[in-house]
Amino acid sequence: MATEQQHGQGQLRGLKVVEFAHVVAGPLAGSMLADQGADVIHVEPPSVGDAARAMGPTRDGVPLWFKVAGRNKRSVTLDLHDPDGRQVAHRLVAWADVVIVTLRPGRLRAWELDWEAVHRINPKAVLLQISGFGATSSLADAPGFGKVGEARSGVVHLTGFPDGPPVHTGFSHGDAVTGLMGAYAVLAALHRRAHDPGFDGEWIDLALFEPLFRLVEWQVITHDQLGVVPGRSGNQLAVAPAAVINTYLSRDGDWITVTSATVRSVLNVVRLLGLPEEEYATTQRQLAGRETLDQGLREWVAARGTAECLRAFADAEVVASRVFTAEDIAADPVYAERGDIITVDDPDLGPVRMQAALPHFHQRPGHVWRTGPALGQDNALVYRQWLGLGADELAELEKRGVI
Repeated sequence: MATEQQHGQGQLRGLKVVEFAHVVAGPLAGSMLADQGADVIHVEPPSVGDAARAMGPTRDGVPLWFKVAGRNKRSVTLDLHDPDGRQVAHRLVAWADVVIVTLRPGRLRAWELDWEAVHRINPKAVLLQISGFGATSSLADAPGFGKVGEARSGVVHLTGFPDGPPVHTGFSHGDAVTGLMGAYAVLAALHRRAHDPGFDGEWIDLALFEPLFRLVEWQVITHDQLGVVPGRSGNQLAVAPAAVINTYLSRDGDWITVTSATVRSVLNVVRLLGLPEEEYATTQRQLAGRETLDQGLREWVAARGTAECLRAFADAEVVASRVFTAEDIAADPVYAERGDIITVDDPDLGPVRMQAALPHFHQRPGHVWRTGPALGQDNALVYRQWLGLGADELAELEKRGVI
């Protein structure tokens, strides 16, 4: 495990971030920055903390999810309902390069954490504001969660089988992708700040449905130009790059996904199945024969064990993989070779395994130097050393429960 003194050695060393953001989307944006060395302060209400601290499974009464979600960050407590607490919040804004907020616009205005106030306090700050429907829409003050964002994005309508209901993916998909796009947007703004002498701050206004909406590149133009509403296609794709994309059940009861996205790769499948190559020589012929290819693969895989299938696919240069469980991931040699799973010492649980800081940088890599901190663990460091609050002021705020 990296020691606390070694934190901040990645690409973003020296970047200062404060997040008035709870649960998933905003904090994940901060996590992406923290993993690469930024100093990220996670502001939480005294006593109760971020609701994410209680999310998910537990071991011996200790919640597991926050150990990853809060890693590499500083936790401070602050009562934003108290005017003195808001004054401290404004000092954090003045300290920071990046401010992340997920409160509703009305609350942000009342607490002077909206764009106008942040820009007044710190004209060079980058503000990432994440909300359910965006700060400029008629639903700006409506509550929003990631699943609603997924539903609005079009992704859920496309996921599942034609004869079944739409299906959400098995994790906080909308929140997670919003966090990732938020981190990307922050870095784009910081690039401009570094190169534009006239940089006057930046306000990134991100709605929870927009990142997934952007990633389904073809849905709007397809509807616009063809009048088509793509629907659910199971493990195939409504708009597919080639003729072979599906999952198939082996004789051993394992699911294997097979994808061939080029004419050449589809021909590898054709040869494996013993079909006449001339009937699949072009993209048009391959698409016309996709049902034959799909059924042939289904029967071929069903008649063989998983290991035999995967060996034959590899020999034929057909891209395929068993569908992994968490247990498979933990035991997989490629994950191990990549160093994608690391062990970190946690004060409550001892050694725990989790994802490494990704992506991998070879010159100055990010790393994990702590699991999610205890509530308010960094109050003294942040308030006394980083903000310069005096001992008497701190003692009074603590006495009143503001921090």
